[in-house]
Amino acid sequence: MSDHPGSVPGGAPVCYRHPDRETWIRCQRCDRPICPDCMRDAAVGFQCPDCVKQGAKETRQGLSLYGGRRSADPRLTSFVLIGINAAIWMAIMATGGNNSRLVDLLAFMPRGRCNAPEAGMYFPDIRTEAVCDTAGTWIPGIVDGAWWKLLSPVFTHVEIWHIATNMLALFVLGPIVEAAFGRTRFLAIYLAGGLGGSVCALWLASPGSSGVGASGALFGLLGALVVMSVKGHVDRQWVTQNLVLGVVITVVGWRFISWQGHLGGLLAGLATAGLVVFAPKARRSAVQWAGIAAVLVVLLALALVRVAALA
Repeated sequence: MSDHPGSVPGGAPVCYRHPDRETWIRCQRCDRPICPDCMRDAAVGFQCPDCVKQGAKETRQGLSLYGGRRSADPRLTSFVLIGINAAIWMAIMATGGNNSRLVDLLAFMPRGRCNAPEAGMYFPDIRTEAVCDTAGTWIPGIVDGAWWKLLSPVFTHVEIWHIATNMLALFVLGPIVEAAFGRTRFLAIYLAGGLGGSVCALWLASPGSSGVGASGALFGLLGALVVMSVKGHVDRQWVTQNLVLGVVITVVGWRFISWQGHLGGLLAGLATAGLVVFAPKARRSAVQWAGIAAVLVVLLALALVRVAALA
């Protein structure tokens, strides 16, 4: 049996550029052992000379850390998303708040429901629009063909505390993820997280439930940061603290927070970001987008299966 490359017969790692030098230091980018003479300061930890050269080459080419085109301002997409959420929230407030027709049209809702003329009343056992015509206003669900409700809740909020906390989280997490992944990959992770949250809620929440909020998409970004911390480009302690905080908030508020949405968003973010981060450098862009497409196809297939079961 031969010794593992990068180690001496005794088992201690050796510098990949200086095989006669033992070292326990590893490059934060490629994970190869490097000696003190080969260490180069990086944003987090140290990198080897080859990775520093590669990083400089990608920077000159205008590429982000994981192959996407670098954003001139990595805050911009988050600001646009915040603006869209704020505009929809103001429209909801101007048209009745929690009783706004916009909430009925945009909220996550597996099965349709029939609202009675009296505010806040509905008939949960009336599940067809034809029967509802004699009792109140019909609100279609995903099962009834309102497929947009798998994604529209990501941009919808009612309570001011809800939109404030979610948009603050987007303001903090979004620019970090966009700077590392580029704008289009950042959006793919964000939307995949939102879709994953809805699909998980479709399977695990009550068919008569409803909900709004960007939490699934935000947990998708958190999943991307977890993947980045594993790869070595983000401080693990900071990511762990944010992940624990998200779990605590979910557990404490489980009665009025969709833990299913949080879980689905996190899993979708982990899967999507993982496929992007660990894609081989050969034909990396093609592999990344094929992986992102595969995640979306799986999520939509899971939604189709669940809708068929609920119909």
